[in-house]
Amino acid sequence: MEKVTLKIKYLTEDMEPLCYVDGKSDWIDLRCAETTELECGQFALIPLGVAIALPEGYEAHIVPRSSTFKNFGIIQTNHMGVVDESYCGDGDQWFMPAYALRDTKIEKGDRICQFRIMKHQPKIEFEECSSLGKADRGGIGSTGTR
Repeated sequence: MEKVTLKIKYLTEDMEPLCYVDGKSDWIDLRCAETTELECGQFALIPLGVAIALPEGYEAHIVPRSSTFKNFGIIQTNHMGVVDESYCGDGDQWFMPAYALRDTKIEKGDRICQFRIMKHQPKIEFEECSSLGKADRGGIGSTGTR
């Protein structure tokens, strides 16, 4: 497996260093950098306390953890954040844009989202055609619920 080194600057004192959850996932948890209180219906950019320089040709995908809604009652407003390698300055802090569906308090250090890095997709060219030459699968939701 290819190994990539990321330069990271912690912007908040006493932040736990980023690391893998051993043997469970190749996503890396991100933590709330300051205690944040939200009322139902309120939006906030929750600081994650890090600035990271990604290697050229890579981007980071930031998504909520599976327990984020259950634990905190927030959803990520853009559903998936994408950070490209040009967002790499000392002050380019990562954030989670969050919308509260109930009153909530997120403590500094709480794990609220996760990220992984991916190579940029290759350049795509589109070739217009009158038929794709494949059978229809049955439309959206055609595989049922069981």
